[in-house]
Amino acid sequence: MTETAAPPRANSKKLFIRTYGCQMNVYDSDRMTDALLPHGYEPTTEIGEADLVLLNTCHIREKASEKVFSELGRLKELQAERRSQGHDVMIGVAGCVAQAEGEEIARRAPVVDLVFGPQAYHKLPQMLEQAQGRRHLPDALKRAVVDTDFPEEDKFTKLPAARKDVTIARGLTAFLTVQEGCDKFCSFCVVPYTRGAETSRPLEQVLAEARNLVAAGVKELTLLGQNVNAYHGLDGNGRSVGLGELAYRLAEIEGLERLRYTTSHPRDMDDALIAAHRDLPLLMPYLHLPVQSGSDRILKAMNRRHTADEYLRLIERIKDARPDMALSGDFIVGFPGETDQDFEDTLAVIREVGYASAYSFKYSPRPGTPGASLTEQVPEEVKNERLQRLQALVVQQTQAFNASMVGRTLPVLIERVGRQAGQVGGRSPYLQAVHLEGSPDLIGAIHQVEIIGTSTNSLVGRLPVAQAA
Repeated sequence: MTETAAPPRANSKKLFIRTYGCQMNVYDSDRMTDALLPHGYEPTTEIGEADLVLLNTCHIREKASEKVFSELGRLKELQAERRSQGHDVMIGVAGCVAQAEGEEIARRAPVVDLVFGPQAYHKLPQMLEQAQGRRHLPDALKRAVVDTDFPEEDKFTKLPAARKDVTIARGLTAFLTVQEGCDKFCSFCVVPYTRGAETSRPLEQVLAEARNLVAAGVKELTLLGQNVNAYHGLDGNGRSVGLGELAYRLAEIEGLERLRYTTSHPRDMDDALIAAHRDLPLLMPYLHLPVQSGSDRILKAMNRRHTADEYLRLIERIKDARPDMALSGDFIVGFPGETDQDFEDTLAVIREVGYASAYSFKYSPRPGTPGASLTEQVPEEVKNERLQRLQALVVQQTQAFNASMVGRTLPVLIERVGRQAGQVGGRSPYLQAVHLEGSPDLIGAIHQVEIIGTSTNSLVGRLPVAQAA
């Protein structure tokens, strides 16, 4: 969960956004801020001084909607306190929970002024104006503005470019959404229902936003999509361009030093993208490629449409092209019908791949998905035991991967001052946090850093003697 902020301007209205979930929600929250800046709203990290509070929600995790209603209860108290001080605060719910349950939110939470899905935030200024026009009505008549449509218009063409000072305040790295939606319909997943069908932004639109970000000082871009490697944006001639070709075009932008992308689907990892990993030094050797299960029987029930062996052979091809590639993955344990042998098959895949990191979850039924109607639900205590075993194996692999960095010299993008005096921090090519002694003038560039140790969640480095001198 993150909160959006940038340097405030005098006499402005204050905007507070609480962001839940994935990187795409972080990007969406930034673009909501960009949409409201021309209308006098400046971000703040202090919710108590906000004139507008937005909850940008995620529907992936269990009990997501209940958590939203709980947060709205706290915001109702904040609103009452602000009103007692002669101020007011408007409240909005955005994101995937809003998309899935917009009318229910409006009905159950009268404190909410507006509810809108991920495809509608470009209309945020107009929705706010509508909501403000309703605030004089009696509570019995007042109702939230709700917009959960999937409009035909391209929301990205309606959004203003980010202000340079706001962009650089967000940091040296930036997210850039290039693809949205999903056509895969995995039986456990709500994304096709909350984000819609797969769509890709036009090539030149993506390149223009990337150039603006780099011109503002961004050094590293992470391309985002629910299935980012299914990107198929059109160029100026109406030709479909894949993610591999997009990577080559982005590599031509002067000043862009690093490129990443997430989240990928194994079925969309084509030859052109693998070749880009071979050819482009700025494309980082760290790939998040979820498999979810190592059992072919469970993969079929999940509607993943690939086998465990196909996944493993794909990784072989990727590592042939980029031998230093590190892998990250997603795993769901306790999917309906998962047997002990199915789970052991998953552990076998993890052992064969050797992940640098991974995200693992117990299966929880998502309303409206095919998996929710399956009858062979795995007992909770079995899911707990399997998750603990899987996570123990992944932690072991992650620690081994981090330990393998000790003694190596890695290029580290120094992004910020450290928590301790005289310390700075950044990220390795493998997305590991790296801390080292150094002055703030190192920030903003990639430096060669000798890795001398590991801590719980990061690497410890130092500048080589010649560089430090």
